[in-house]
Amino acid sequence: MVDRTRTLVVMRHGEAEPTGPSDLERALAAPGHGEAEGVGRWLRERGVTPDAALVSAARRTRETWERVSAAAGWALVPTVDDGLYTADAETALDLVRLLDDTVVTALLVGHNPTVHSLVSLLDDGEGDAEAGNEMLLGTFPTSATAVLTCTGSWGDLAPGRASLVGYHVGR
Repeated sequence: MVDRTRTLVVMRHGEAEPTGPSDLERALAAPGHGEAEGVGRWLRERGVTPDAALVSAARRTRETWERVSAAAGWALVPTVDDGLYTADAETALDLVRLLDDTVVTALLVGHNPTVHSLVSLLDDGEGDAEAGNEMLLGTFPTSATAVLTCTGSWGDLAPGRASLVGYHVGR
């Protein structure tokens, strides 16, 4: 099972309200709901169904997950992680490395600059050229979603060891 191809979907939350009781409690704005639903439909069309989901504890990321999963038709209960809210790319990678190897496809919903940095850190530059160019031209806006594939154990995932095979912004 160690040589199995795995898929990691890394997503930035949808557009959020500019203010809230605290940053952690900022809700998705109306456009963010549509963005997240657009990502859910795109993932469904690509046949992506996660076995595990890691979602930041921030309200906007939890609401993004709810909209994505509903639009994709998933019933998966995510792992809501308090540490992902303040994580840097290396810390987010550490959380992915903790996934059980029975997980074939994982989805992570977080914040920028962490999610963009994580994708850039993992990408080996050997994947889909069009997806890579799209990602490089942007700033990983709200609802940006990268799909990466890798082989081996999650615990062995390292910088430059995954290929970007898809990129989409849910707008």
